[in-house]
Amino acid sequence: MGLIRAARGAVGSTLGDQWKDFFAVPQNLPPTAAFFPAIARGTNEGRGSDTKASRAIITNGSKIIVPEGYGLLTFQDGELTGVATESGAYIWDSEDANSQSVFAGDGFYAAIIRQSWERYKFGGRPGSQQLAIFVNLKELPDNKFGTQSPIYWDDAYLNAQVGAITRGTYTLKIVDPILFTKNFLPAPYLQNGEIFDFTDPGNSAANQIFAEIVGSLAGAFSVYANDRSKEHRILKIQQDSVGFARSLSQVVDESYQWTTDRGITVVKVAILAIEYDDATKELLKTVQRADALSGSRGNSNLQASVAAGIESAGEVSGSVGILGLGVAAGGIGLTGLQQPASGGSAPTSTTTNQTQLGDDELLTRLGRLKDAFDTGLITQDDYDRARAQALGI
Repeated sequence: MGLIRAARGAVGSTLGDQWKDFFAVPQNLPPTAAFFPAIARGTNEGRGSDTKASRAIITNGSKIIVPEGYGLLTFQDGELTGVATESGAYIWDSEDANSQSVFAGDGFYAAIIRQSWERYKFGGRPGSQQLAIFVNLKELPDNKFGTQSPIYWDDAYLNAQVGAITRGTYTLKIVDPILFTKNFLPAPYLQNGEIFDFTDPGNSAANQIFAEIVGSLAGAFSVYANDRSKEHRILKIQQDSVGFARSLSQVVDESYQWTTDRGITVVKVAILAIEYDDATKELLKTVQRADALSGSRGNSNLQASVAAGIESAGEVSGSVGILGLGVAAGGIGLTGLQQPASGGSAPTSTTTNQTQLGDDELLTRLGRLKDAFDTGLITQDDYDRARAQALGI
C-alpha cells in the first residue's frame, strides 16, 4: 500500500516523455517556499506546463516526480499515508503488495523520518484518492529579522551589560517534514493546496516564527559572546554567520523547541547591521584601545608613544624636559633625572646635581636612561644631551 519506486535519483526528460501525465513541483516556485501541492502536468499540453487538473489530488496509478532537495508527503483525510525524501520517480498504488509507505534511504533523513512515521502513520487502509504535497528540504533563504529598540545582554568579555539595535537575515531548514506538517503547518495549507512561504507577510505562522527569532536575539548574543571555550567576542559576530546561528538555534530550541516539536532549525545568520547604544560604543572604544596595546603591536605603539613624548618634552624644555619625563615601558623605567627648579633655571654643577639626587639615585637613573637608549626609545643625541645634563658637563 502506498508508493512504488519507478526510478531513483535525478529524473531527466526521458522519463517525462515516457509518462504522458505526472505530478511534479509547481513551476516558477520561489526559493523561500516551504510547502506546496503537487501539480499535474501533461505532455499533450507541452511537457512541464501546468494543467487545470485538481491540485495535489492523486489516485491509484498516478506518477509523481520528486526532484533533488525536496520531499513528498501523501495524506488521506489529513492522515499521513506515505513519505519519500529520496529524489526519483514514484507511482502511487494502494493495491500493489510491493508498494511502501516510507522511502527515506540511509542518509540524513532516514532515522528522523522513520521515528516520526511510527508516531504519525496512517493506521487504516489507504483509499484510492490521496493528497500529494511537496516539502522543500533545502535551506530556505531571505528570512529577515530586526529590532526597533535596543536589546541588552550581559557580556563576560566586556564585563558589562551591552545593548544594540540590529537587523539581518537567516536561513531555515526543515529537518523533519512530518513534524513540520503535523505540528506546525496551518490546516488551510493542507486542505486547499496553497503555497506556504516563510517570507509571506500575510502568513500568520511565518509571523510567529519572526516574533520568536526576535525574542531570542538577546539570549543568542549572550550565548555567543560568553562562549569562552571558543573565544567568541561580540566584535567578531558579523563575520561568523555559522557560529552565531548555532547560538541562535540553541536559544530558540530552549525557548520554543523548534527542532523537537516543529522539525525546523536555524542554519545560518547574516547580521547586516549593529547599532550599539552610546554606553556600549564607549566601552568598545576602550576595548579596541586595549587590543591595540597588546602583544608585539602593543610594544610598537608604546614605543611610538614614548618617543613622541620625549620629542615633545625636548621641544618644550630641551634636555631638562627630557629628564623630567616619566615613562614605564615593559619594565624599563625612565623617570625624571632632574626636575627643573620652580621659577628658576636648572642647576648646572655636578655638585648640585649630586646633592639633589644622591649618588645611588643618580647611578640608577643613568642606568635607566641607558636602557631606554638601548631599546630604541630615545636617540643617540637625546641620550648624550640627557646624560651630559645629569652629570652637569
